[in-house]
This record gives sequence, C-alpha cells and structure tokens, in this order.
Amino acid sequence: MSRLVAIVGRPNVGKSTLFNRLVGMRQAIVDETAGVTRDRHYGKCEWCGQEFSVVDTGGWSSGSDDVFEEEIRKQVHIAIEESDVVLFLVEAATGITDYDAEIADILRRSKKPVVLCANKVDTAEKVFDTYEFFSLGLGEVWSISAANGSGTGDLLDEIVRLLPEDNGDDDEHPELPHIAIVGKPNVGKSSMTNALLGEDRNIVTPVAGTTRDSISTYYNKFGHELMLVDTAGMRRKNRVSEDLEFYSVMRAIRAIEHSDVCVLMIDANSGMEAQDMSIFNLIQRNRKGCVIVVNKWDLFEKDQNTMKKYREALQARIAPFTDVPIVFTSVLNKQRIMDVLDEVQHVYDNYSRKIPTARLNEALLPEIENYPPPAWKGKYVKIKYITQLPTRFPAFAFFCNLPQYVKDPYKRFLENKLREYFDLTGCPVQVYVRQK
Repeated sequence: MSRLVAIVGRPNVGKSTLFNRLVGMRQAIVDETAGVTRDRHYGKCEWCGQEFSVVDTGGWSSGSDDVFEEEIRKQVHIAIEESDVVLFLVEAATGITDYDAEIADILRRSKKPVVLCANKVDTAEKVFDTYEFFSLGLGEVWSISAANGSGTGDLLDEIVRLLPEDNGDDDEHPELPHIAIVGKPNVGKSSMTNALLGEDRNIVTPVAGTTRDSISTYYNKFGHELMLVDTAGMRRKNRVSEDLEFYSVMRAIRAIEHSDVCVLMIDANSGMEAQDMSIFNLIQRNRKGCVIVVNKWDLFEKDQNTMKKYREALQARIAPFTDVPIVFTSVLNKQRIMDVLDEVQHVYDNYSRKIPTARLNEALLPEIENYPPPAWKGKYVKIKYITQLPTRFPAFAFFCNLPQYVKDPYKRFLENKLREYFDLTGCPVQVYVRQK
C-alpha cells in the first residue's frame, strides 16, 4: 500500500497550490474563490528517492451556508483516517481562527504524525507571524510559500522523516487502462464511481456541477483492474459563466485526451441532446474507445419494446459510428452497473488488440478482390498488402499502386469489413491508404 500524506486546513489557505507543487503539475484547480476543492484529490510526490502519495482535501468549515459543508467535513475525516502523515496548513498573516483550533483538536485526538505548516510566508518579516501557531500544541511550525516554493524542501525532508518505511510492494502497478466517466452535469457520473467502488469516494448532491476536478481512483475488484477518472460535467460554452467551471471543463477534456476508454453517461429522460453529441464527437476526434451509459432508466416510462426502440433511436443519432455498446442503468438502484465494467473491459481489449498481418491479409484481400476500388479515369487501383500500425488505437495501412484514387466511401467499406471480421466494438478505426 502506498504511503499517504493528507493536506488539511480551512478554506483558501493554499492547500491545492501546495498539492500542485508537491506533485509537480497543475493537477488541482486553484482559484482565489474559497471552497474550490470539494473531493479528495490524489497525486504522487517524489523527494530524495522516496515516493509517496499526496491527497488534497476540501476546506474545513462549519456553520456556513455552503450545501457541501457536511460532505467536505466527511471527506476530510476519511483522508485523515487513511493517511500516514497529516500536513496541517494554516495561513501566517491571518493567525489562529476558530476553524484552525477545531482542526487542531481533531488532529491531536487522531494520534497521527502531524506537520504544522504556515503558508504565505513570502518574506523574512512574515516568519514572526508564525510563532503564535505553537499554541495549537502540534509541535514545530514550518514556514513556507506554496506559491513560490520557498521552504518546501525542508518541509519535504520532515515529511519523509515521519513516513513509515517503504515495504516495497506498493503501487507498482503495470500500465493500467484509464477510464474517463464523462457527460453533462448531474447525469450521475460521481454516483457511478461511488457505486462501482462501493464507498462514497466522490461527493454527490442534487446540485449540478458538484464535481469540479477530474478525480482519479484505482479500481481492482471483480477481476477488473483499472483507473477510474470521474470528471466535471461539460456544458455548452455559452452557458459557462464562472472561471472555475471553465477550468473544470478543460480538466474534463484533458481527462478524455489521457484516457483509453470513455464512458459517456446520458440522462434517459432527456436522451442524446446536442451537448451529449458534442462530447461524443470529442471522444471520436481524440480516437478513444466509447461506452454509452443511459442512466436513470428506472425513471423512464417503459413497455416491452422500449429498450429496443431507445437503442435504435440512439444509434440513428450517433450514425455512422453505430458500433458502440449501450448499457441501460440505474446507478441509484445499482442496476446493471457491473455490465458497464464488463463492456468497458471488452472495449479496452478491442482498443489494445494487435491483429497479426497474416490474418488481416487472409480475411480482407479476398473481399477486396470481390469488390475492388472503383476505376478512376481508366486506371485500376490494386491493393496488395494490409498491416496494422503501431498506434494506441486500431489503425490500418492498405498498400496499393494508386492511393490518391481511393476515396472516402471505399475507405468506409474497408472499415466495415475490418469490423465484420475482427471484434472492434466501441473503438475508432482509422484506415490509411499508402503507396506500395
């Protein structure tokens, strides 16, 4: 099991800024608005040859009008319980607040090693503001500036000193498939993640846009080992009013770019709307595998042929790329959620499959001979050889004498034949015609 460091503190003390500095990338959203981070957010940190995981948590508060307050407090408690070392972040200029005192009381009771860290110490004079934090009874106070990095080296030395010995069998996972759960706001993406994990890993509320970051979670159950990435809901650009939501959408797009298979969730009652089609086209443009999940199926009025008709209407909507698995679920009732994982695994196997050149030529050359490319200005195209290219997604090169005369309709014919002979369900297929 990986060694874990949890960053806790009240809102807007710079937890996500410090998290990004420790993991070495802009992984968590940072904004001047208090309360940006809501879910636990995990990343890797390496210091002096020692590797450990870091978790960023939402800001601890009480008595506010934030509907997420209780859920965030719950997530902070879970992070403290899971961690080996707790990094308690306070703000030097503000001094000790009631929230700081409340968190300090919880940490003293937890019996976990605590590193008390005063942030926003940008000048030498501000060090004097940190001395009052000794009264919290948590030992030495480390002065840092997460924004410019000063003091973080000494802080990391202390964290590494307090971490338990590395037992050597941690998360040295092989290259795992990355599965991004995408869709519009409030279609049940976080609920799906929580249902698959069997725990309330991500915050779920009826408020659209609850999830802001893209949250990665390691999943290893029921014979499936993969990384689940829960993303923020993506709305049309003209409806995105906050800077935060803009960053969330960009983070979701980046999650699609770095995934292998995308689970596109849609609401059964609203169907495949224009924004769902935009997300679907984005998945196609990025050449990712796709599984469509129709959620809230329990709320849809049905008769004996409803599912069949709905599937046909959906396939007509996404045509010509109709070779996509469609799963009808109710995440709330945990109905058919394991079917989603099975389809995801099936699509990933297809996505990463390498077809031997001999099998390709044996299957497709007779089909090409029976239905050759149309002649162009009296010239005949002869396809001699086919091979799969070494790309992340299924791509095939057809070598012929006159590649410039092979047009898109014939390329679609070749793609359909590839899908007919080889199981490429849910995967994009790219056909290239090259000079022999």
